[in-house]
Amino acid sequence: MLFCQISPLTYQISVQKGIFLRNLKDLFSHVHFAKNYSLRPLPYCCYSHRSLIRRRLQNVDLQLQENKAVNLSLAAPKVNGILIRPGETLSFWHLVGSLTAKKGYREGLTIESGVPSQGIGGGMCQFTNLIHWMALHSPLEVAEHHHHNGIDLFPDFGRQLPFGVGTSIFYNYLDYRLYNPTDATFQLFAWVEGEYLCGELRCSLPLPVKYHIREEESYFTREADGVYRHNKVYRRGVDKATGSILFDQLLLENHSRVLYDPGLVDPERFLSVQ
Repeated sequence: MLFCQISPLTYQISVQKGIFLRNLKDLFSHVHFAKNYSLRPLPYCCYSHRSLIRRRLQNVDLQLQENKAVNLSLAAPKVNGILIRPGETLSFWHLVGSLTAKKGYREGLTIESGVPSQGIGGGMCQFTNLIHWMALHSPLEVAEHHHHNGIDLFPDFGRQLPFGVGTSIFYNYLDYRLYNPTDATFQLFAWVEGEYLCGELRCSLPLPVKYHIREEESYFTREADGVYRHNKVYRRGVDKATGSILFDQLLLENHSRVLYDPGLVDPERFLSVQ
């Protein structure tokens, strides 16, 4: 048993240790964090996206979905308009800060040790999911990214993005960070509009490359210890001027155990073994 699993007290000690070590590391690092804002949009839109806030999830209290909407509404203004200048790194937690009840954050859905749980500020992964998806359509480099490896927690409900491209964050030592290696300045807008969390990534210069994300080999298998979901996600860069393919890279390959009722999976999505 890990120290953090002994009791709620040892868990909190482990959390505070992680926060302290991350703060110490950032203090002595040479990373230049993005901290300047502008609400005047840069001239070129790289990519925009919106994601549904309230989703039907098996065995999840609907109140947690309502609370997530509140949490996202509180966090969005802290990111909205941030400029990522050349050589700068966007840190989600540097912008949003800690999530506490005193700041108005509510109990939302979280993932702990690979299973659904709940905690103050829960649901914030949806925010970094949105940022990450837009970043994949740009030359920004992902400097830090964590995701829920090896598990498929919820059945699809209106899924817009390929399975596996999500993010996992925990204040502040599991962060989501983007580095700008270009000569252009990027700008991130984020806001809540009705039922959706909306985002837009803009740039000071036109991008010469168009990015395409695709999913291949998506299927489920029945194995000795359960049902697994498999897929591959690729990222292709195309020269806008010539139409030539500049690169076609495998971003990730998932082989994740299904933790919900396999009966909810469309039977046609199971791989037939001859």
